[in-house]
Amino acid sequence: MQMDDQAVESRRSAENIQVKTNMKRRTTIIVTIALSMIITLVVVAGHAPTGYVQNDWTEPFPAFGIAGNLYYVGSRGLASYLITTPEGHILINSDLEANVPMIRRSVESLGFKFSDIKILLISHAHYDHCAGSAAIKQLTGAKYMVMEGDVDVVESGGKSDFQYGNDPTQLYPATKVDRVLHDGDKVKLGDATLTARLTPGHTKGCTTWTMRVVDVLGLRDVVIVGSPNVNPGYKLVGNTVYPRITEDFEKTFRVLKSLPVDYFLGAHGSYFDLEAKYPRFILGETAFFDPKGYKNFVEDREQAFRMELTKQKGAVKVAD
Repeated sequence: MQMDDQAVESRRSAENIQVKTNMKRRTTIIVTIALSMIITLVVVAGHAPTGYVQNDWTEPFPAFGIAGNLYYVGSRGLASYLITTPEGHILINSDLEANVPMIRRSVESLGFKFSDIKILLISHAHYDHCAGSAAIKQLTGAKYMVMEGDVDVVESGGKSDFQYGNDPTQLYPATKVDRVLHDGDKVKLGDATLTARLTPGHTKGCTTWTMRVVDVLGLRDVVIVGSPNVNPGYKLVGNTVYPRITEDFEKTFRVLKSLPVDYFLGAHGSYFDLEAKYPRFILGETAFFDPKGYKNFVEDREQAFRMELTKQKGAVKVAD
């Protein structure tokens, strides 16, 4: 009987030790995660937030796998994409500085390490898509690759932007570019290859990214549109700061209409109806497989461009 009591006591002691060990492990994990998030916040807080911010730009959105090794890790309004490979990962769009901790949480919620991001890309050099680049470079050591027409803009923190360079609310931390891209350049990492297509006008180096993914039906073409939008205040006629702006928009629509498309994505969720498609996607539909939606979007944006161009040409004639 005494031996039984001793055995029970010994077992309880062992169980207590195991419980304490497990608690220590959990505590260590929690502390590690908390410290990593604190470091992210400290780095981001090193720069003062700038610019106008729409509510949905900083509103969290569930991270999810789109197809193959392509994932959505952006906010409700600002799109960011993670392309994963065994050799590390590629991130498209750093978004606002305030979004960096959110992007990190999204990446980690999918089971990937934020520190494994090796390459950072952007759609174009406006603060809502690249203000977080300096922080992400500092946190991950990623190589920053930017299209030629936007390099001077990101390296000046927005000061050399043809439209917003003199607007202090549109500026962001200047960030050194590690590789200058040109139209048609390939960005490769592991088994992933992206092609940079110059679609200028919105910015001089606005970039539409294309790649291929494997879904349940086979190999598919993905297009991530940079931006074909003529922003309020853009001068399409007689623009001495950006003389080729009209010709560049024309080029953009030619390029966009020439691309093979299965999966339609873009720099903002609103481009490809993210919020409307996501619930259908969750139910099992291939909602982001949308070549028709892509065609309609490009046609709509080209029509808006042509209407604005006609309006501005008319205004010039009246002035003359």
